[in-house]
Amino acid sequence: MSIFRPSTAIRLAAALIFVGSTGAVAQTPPVHLQTVDEAVAQDAAAYAGRYAVPLDDAVRRLRAEAETVAATDAIAAEFGDRLAGIAIEHVPAFRIVVLLTAGDPVPGRILPAGGMTVPVDFRVATSATRAQLLAALTQHQPAIRAALRRPPGIGIDQRTGELVVMVAGVDADHDGVATLQARFAAMTGVPVRVRAVDRADFDMAGDMQDTGTDMVAVEGGARVVGTSPVDGRRYACTTGFSVTDGVRQGVVTAAHCPDTLSYIDPAGGAAVALPMVGQWGWGHQDVQVNVTAGAASPYFYADTPKRLARPVTGQRRRTSARAGDTVCHRGERTGYSCSPVELTDFAPAGDLCGGACLPTWITAAGPTCKSGDSGAPVFAGTTALGVLKGGSYRSDGSCAFYFYMSTDYLPDGWSLIRAPVIQPVPPRP
Repeated sequence: MSIFRPSTAIRLAAALIFVGSTGAVAQTPPVHLQTVDEAVAQDAAAYAGRYAVPLDDAVRRLRAEAETVAATDAIAAEFGDRLAGIAIEHVPAFRIVVLLTAGDPVPGRILPAGGMTVPVDFRVATSATRAQLLAALTQHQPAIRAALRRPPGIGIDQRTGELVVMVAGVDADHDGVATLQARFAAMTGVPVRVRAVDRADFDMAGDMQDTGTDMVAVEGGARVVGTSPVDGRRYACTTGFSVTDGVRQGVVTAAHCPDTLSYIDPAGGAAVALPMVGQWGWGHQDVQVNVTAGAASPYFYADTPKRLARPVTGQRRRTSARAGDTVCHRGERTGYSCSPVELTDFAPAGDLCGGACLPTWITAAGPTCKSGDSGAPVFAGTTALGVLKGGSYRSDGSCAFYFYMSTDYLPDGWSLIRAPVIQPVPPRP
């Protein structure tokens, strides 16, 4: 049975490294600043483990994922009136799949990227375009919510060209998945797949009373803590990507984190106040900005023990997201992990956005997400993708998927602080 307990929401954010007036990064324990190549290699190791491929192959594939974004954006524009979805396929071979509605067949293409040749397969296999799926989701979301006991998550699967309705176990058990699927397909006029989930979507702010976490005894510097004025409980979050409005500098995290936050200084454990500028948490956003009196660094921790600091060198637009894209996140509760994108144009379940959410979120597969990860950075290599909001859990407590807000939706006037690219040091002759 799905259970929705807002009081146990967990908040996550990316680790922020503060820089003093001297420009020296606080390093306790010592932190290594990664190059772009080192960042790719780290993510490739996670990719190689998931897909059972050699590490050098994984590196090429991840580079190809990044280098084909512009090409797939162009393909989306070219076939806009027939486009149902674009997906990265990893098994049995690495390729790009373009799903089209009925019409003339399109011959395959080859894209040189990442030091390899990437096949592009065009498949005619669905009756609705992505635009039609999105229109159906937007138009019929209220009716679908009203037809169920618990409001579902709804998203678009670009791999299959379907609207995916994630219903709670109580609804699946009462009505049956096949019955619900037929009902929603008739209602929307587009292909629908119903997926039963064990527990409803949650925001991910970590209730420290529930977890038993000590607010002060924290190793490293990825943690922010605060007390909720609603229930008086202490919550833990992870600090997010560094941002600036041209005058002030600070960090973003999830808007459902406490307003008043303290950053636990990695140099000595002292709590440093981070005043809140504002929060934006309706419909398509879950983000707040907390500023620092000093400077904020364009790096974030990208490993579980907080020994590796990764630069932000760019960001990617939400509309460029493809099913199967490899994305990584680093949460204060679960550490570092990578997994594939599942659904784009996703509206989370329940009323997590001050009411029904808009279909602007993106989901990524588990199995690592937990309370305490809200606000965590979601990234690919050194490219910033988004800020983690929440997730859905299986009956055994494992993470089914998490969902994040694109960096497209940073508050107006605020932008990411980017780092210069660090080049490898050549060996001495």
